Amino acid sequence: MTDTAIEAAGLARSFGRRGRRRALDACSFRLPAGRVCAVVGPNGAGKSTLLTLAAGLLAPTEGTIRVLGEPPARVRERIAYVAQDKPLHPQLTVADTLRLGAELNPGRFDPAVAARVVAEGDLDGGARIRSLSGGQRTRVALALALGKRPEVLLLDEPMADLDPLARHQLMGTLMADAADHGTTVVMSSHVVAELEGSCDFLLLVGGGRVRLAGPLDDLLAAHTLVTGPAGGDLTGHTVVESRTTGRQLTALIRPRGPVPDPWQRAEPSLEELVLAHLRAPEAPALHLGTAANGLDATAEAAV
Repeated sequence: MTDTAIEAAGLARSFGRRGRRRALDACSFRLPAGRVCAVVGPNGAGKSTLLTLAAGLLAPTEGTIRVLGEPPARVRERIAYVAQDKPLHPQLTVADTLRLGAELNPGRFDPAVAARVVAEGDLDGGARIRSLSGGQRTRVALALALGKRPEVLLLDEPMADLDPLARHQLMGTLMADAADHGTTVVMSSHVVAELEGSCDFLLLVGGGRVRLAGPLDDLLAAHTLVTGPAGGDLTGHTVVESRTTGRQLTALIRPRGPVPDPWQRAEPSLEELVLAHLRAPEAPALHLGTAANGLDATAEAAV
């Protein structure tokens, strides 16, 4: 067993003619095992590429990525990956799909777990995949992934086509499974609010690079949301983003020492933290407790 689920060092992946388009560039981070990790960032930031590399379906152009201490291709039986398009055989029934999952993962597949996830969605085992709605196909894909009993579960926008009730139910199923079996869950999402309260680790990806990495509580504690008079002095603190409305200035900062009056101080929410960093791509990166091949455990550097 290893205490590291995923580790990347100088990871890069290029696409296109002569590799001119970089989806990821110089990414380094370490995700401890047993975490529930949110991967957030704008469209085109490299989230899907990162998950596909971790699943072993793409090879890096530069650098390395290891899952459970090994190249991903060597531990595929210990990884489950659900892509955005939820690829399933459309002509198979739901029951046939679960049987296929068991046949492809001999000795590892837990049919009772897969059947329970399907049953919670009131799906007919005889229904063909092509007749299901997008949300129903998502449930079948997650049933296959959880039935595999993975040590690392990679989910690319898993809840995007679910209604709020189904999203809440499936998120509860995922969190219960992670708690019961120590599964590392890595989940990308555009809906930041649905991640708060579920995830305990954050990777914020922007412009192909990891901008924030670390335990969520520690990242939130490292930032302070301050409000004060326009033109107020924040010299000596790292200002991630600031906005002025009338005579009032609101800023997200990484304080370097006490923040004096008249500034009002508050801890940001996950959404406030993420949005501020997305609106300020020039802000310095922050990696907390994620030492990876030379990255200091509390490194702060411009990217």
